[in-house]
Amino acid sequence: MTRAVSPAEIPGVPPELVEAVRVRLSRAGAPPTAAQVAAALRAERAVLGDAEVLAVARTLRAHLIGAGPLESLLAEPGVTDVLVNGPRDVWVDDGRGLRRTGVTFAGDDDVRRLAQRLAAAAGRRLDDASPYVDARLAGGVRLHAVLPPVAPEGTCLSLRLPPRRTFTIEELVPSAGATVLHAIMAARLAFLVTGGTGTGKTTLLSAMLSRADQGERLLLVEDSAELHPQHPHVVRLEARPPNLEGAGGVTLRDLVRQALRMRPDRVVVGEVRGSEVVDLLAALNTGHEGGCGTLHANNAADVPARLEALACAAGLSREAVHSQIAAALDVVVHLVREPGGGPRRVSEICLLDRLPSGLVTAVPALTLDARGAVARGPAAEALASRCPATAMAFAPAPSADVTPDASRSCRGGA
Repeated sequence: MTRAVSPAEIPGVPPELVEAVRVRLSRAGAPPTAAQVAAALRAERAVLGDAEVLAVARTLRAHLIGAGPLESLLAEPGVTDVLVNGPRDVWVDDGRGLRRTGVTFAGDDDVRRLAQRLAAAAGRRLDDASPYVDARLAGGVRLHAVLPPVAPEGTCLSLRLPPRRTFTIEELVPSAGATVLHAIMAARLAFLVTGGTGTGKTTLLSAMLSRADQGERLLLVEDSAELHPQHPHVVRLEARPPNLEGAGGVTLRDLVRQALRMRPDRVVVGEVRGSEVVDLLAALNTGHEGGCGTLHANNAADVPARLEALACAAGLSREAVHSQIAAALDVVVHLVREPGGGPRRVSEICLLDRLPSGLVTAVPALTLDARGAVARGPAAEALASRCPATAMAFAPAPSADVTPDASRSCRGGA
């Protein structure tokens, strides 16, 4: 395992010269651009070629305003997460599962300084009095950091990159499932995209919102701006944490209420995880069709219970919660990720149905396995009646008297 190159270890450049340039730029408050680095080198009476000047500028930029030794990992194609468990324990997830990298830090103090600098760049505090932070950096990278002694093994740092582009539904979901998702959008059904951490909820929701009618106005309410639909009329509202005195915070619940006064065609909550669920359910019960959001859940069947837990904690009774869910939400699109960091995929599309007891349950309409095979569920006909465009996806299975060749053709088409 090789240690990460520090600002004083650029091949062909004396370490003391790099340090002198760093000090000079810091004192002047100048950014480490190529021009500023070249000027600082001239002031130090050093003569270097263009390649060396650019190398110094690149390295100083990474260590002064970027992610330091992690900068090269963040630039790798396909990387979605960079995880630091300690100075010599750096991992990445590039869509094929976690793998350990050769990047290391000199010690935990270096990791701590990097975490504090990134937190400060996001306008957040990270120190012994406030030993953890969750923030969004410039460019959309999501930062989470925890300091000792809360993290007894050393400073832990997590960086999650936003999608480098907005995918289409067809790129994420097999044809039958894609047909259903298109129909859900066209029919303006209210839905939740659910799943565990890292299953691709935000990516799929962005793809679905990109299919909203071009004449609709989308109001996006998020903790940090992660949704990037390709749509001409998007208005973003982003929550704000309180300042050091505990004042000035703006919650998702505050923003959902504001969104309702901004003439939305669709109200979208990037991640439903607290009392804002009450206002979202209320909004979807007052004529705002097509609202949606994401929710952490183990499986689709657990979604009503998860919503119940959040809404009851916000003051609603169990009966009121299920009445609101039944009237407000139509569909659950559940995502999973295969064990060992395998591919992310849609596993179920379910219809929310109210039982005679008054409780809401999630009934499968379409189930997709890891090979892409599609199976109709008990709610297939009910969902097809709400979304006529799903007729092909919910076509009955071939009968027993179909010829073998025709049967194979139908299966291939599915």
